[in-house]
Amino acid sequence: MRVGLFVTCLVDLMRPSIGFAAIRLLEAGGADVFVPPTQTCCGQPAYNSGDRADAIALARKVVAEFEGCDYLVAPSGSCSGMIRTHYGELFTGDAAWSTRVEALARKTYELTDFLVSVAGLDRVPGTFSGSITYHDACAGLREMGVKTQPRALLAKIPGVRLAEMAECEMCCGFGGTFAVKFGEISARLADNKCQHVVNSGAEAVVVGDLGCMLNIEGRLRRRGDATRVLHVAEVLAGEAPQGD
Repeated sequence: MRVGLFVTCLVDLMRPSIGFAAIRLLEAGGADVFVPPTQTCCGQPAYNSGDRADAIALARKVVAEFEGCDYLVAPSGSCSGMIRTHYGELFTGDAAWSTRVEALARKTYELTDFLVSVAGLDRVPGTFSGSITYHDACAGLREMGVKTQPRALLAKIPGVRLAEMAECEMCCGFGGTFAVKFGEISARLADNKCQHVVNSGAEAVVVGDLGCMLNIEGRLRRRGDATRVLHVAEVLAGEAPQGD
C-alpha cells in the first residue's frame, strides 16, 4: 500500500525526527511511504484565523499532492483532523472539489490510528524503560477518535509503565492560534496540565501532537521541571531523544 506521509509544517521546522520516526513505523507496518517534496501546511492556521482564501489554496495543494496515495497519514491529530473534518466546509457549493476532498478525507488517518486500525501492527521497533503518562491532544481525541490506539501501541514495548494523569483529556492550552489570542488563559491551562504531569509521578509525558509538546515542555521548563516530553512516534520507533 502506498501511504503518503503528511509531515506537518511544525514537525518539518521544529522536530524532523518525528517525521523520520513515523516513516520507520509505517514501513514496519508494510507501507510504501511517499513524502511529497513540495508539501507545506494543511491550512489550519489560516482556517482558524478566518483567512478562507489561503486555507482553500493550501487545501487544494494538499489534495493534489496526496490524492494518488492509498492513504494519507499524519503524526498529528490536529492536521489530520483539519483534512478529514474541515476541508469539506471550505468547498461547499463546489461539486468537483468537494468530491476530491471527500475522497481524500475518507483515507486520512492520524498515525497511531492507522498503525492499529489499518496496518494492524503487532510489534513496534522501539525500546523504552520507565514510567510514562499520556496527554490526549484535543483534535486527535475529538476529531479523529484517537484514545486507545497510542496506549495499545505503547503497551507493546516491554518496560513501559503507563501512569495515567488526572484530566488527561483536558486541553494543554496550545490550540494553535488560541495560545496567541488568549495568552493568559493558555498559560493557566498549561500550568494545570503540567501539574497533572508532575503529580502522575511519570518520568516522561508522551504526546501525539508537536504543538502540545512544545507548549507543555516550554511550561515545564519555565517551572524548573525536567520531565521528558516525547512524541509517541519517537517512543514507538525507538528514536526518542535521550534525557540530559
